Amino acid sequence: MSENRFDDLFAEADAAFNGRYKNELNQLVGLSKEEIDSVTPETTDLKVYAVLVKVVEKASKDNLSQAQLVENIKALGQVAVQIAKKVPQLAALL
Repeated sequence: MSENRFDDLFAEADAAFNGRYKNELNQLVGLSKEEIDSVTPETTDLKVYAVLVKVVEKASKDNLSQAQLVENIKALGQVAVQIAKKVPQLAALL
């Protein structure tokens, strides 16, 4: 049986969604477009949101400390911080 070309991606997603920040990641992924647009209704917000999801995904998969996660979110800028604050557990860290 040949290996699926997406096996690595599935393994990474599995690690992220079962990692340290799985609840935060699930809530972040569950934000509606309206919730994201409430920060500032610009198309760049969706780009920032997509990168923010990846940052939290990677933090979860790599088991980063809360301080490292907060630093990474803040490095994305104020829009990312405002979107992250829509997730109660992330808001508590920020």
